[in-house]
Amino acid sequence: MSRNGVAFVLIAGLFVSSCVAPARLSPAGEALRVSAFADRGDAQRRASTRMVVGGLEASDLGHQIEAVASFERALQVDPSNPLAYLALARHETFEGDPRRALAFLDKAEATFGRSAEGMGALPHLHGLRGAALSALGRPAESEPHLAEARRSARVWADGQLDAAELR
Repeated sequence: MSRNGVAFVLIAGLFVSSCVAPARLSPAGEALRVSAFADRGDAQRRASTRMVVGGLEASDLGHQIEAVASFERALQVDPSNPLAYLALARHETFEGDPRRALAFLDKAEATFGRSAEGMGALPHLHGLRGAALSALGRPAESEPHLAEARRSARVWADGQLDAAELR
């Protein structure tokens, strides 16, 4: 192959590799923030998501009963809002019952569907599952999830997700 042919192959390879988006966030990547979705979707979804944001604000201030009530109202308004299930999973993982957190995570995963990756929810789904399993005394099951969360989003570096970090 001529020098021009080799150069063309190298340049074409570089061009193609630069056009392919990575499947996952970088180690310094960002994960989903609920407030980024407050103005997206139909009126029902927007209202529900704003209730989730309000619940996360209440949780951040230590008002856990108010926070849960806000997440539950969000689900009454839009039962298909995965952000409400995610917020409830975060609450139950760190403030409540980790067994309930796992059930809310299952609902969040089901309602996110394939959009979880594009929305940046995967680090939270992994991290919350890992943290809930750890709280249940199941470290062998929890560590792969926590490792994936840490690898994919800096917010999970400490193995925790505060309400403000999710908001």
